[in-house]
Amino acid sequence: GQFADMVKQVSEDAVEAGKLGEQMTADAVQGKAELTDVVTAIANAEVTLQTVVAVRDRMISAYQEILRMPI
Repeated sequence: GQFADMVKQVSEDAVEAGKLGEQMTADAVQGKAELTDVVTAIANAEVTLQTVVAVRDRMISAYQEILRMPI
């Protein structure tokens, strides 16, 4: 259960980071946000997405390795 909870939390954090980046972009278009804040939010969302993709790739690799194990 702990691993599943961790994966769930990471995915929720990734979604929130993406939403924050989108909101900051919309605020910048309306003139309500500073450019540095927008760049920071987008960079944070990008790093979070890269982390999620790396974890996914490692999980798939581990699963494939388990499938190759002899019984």
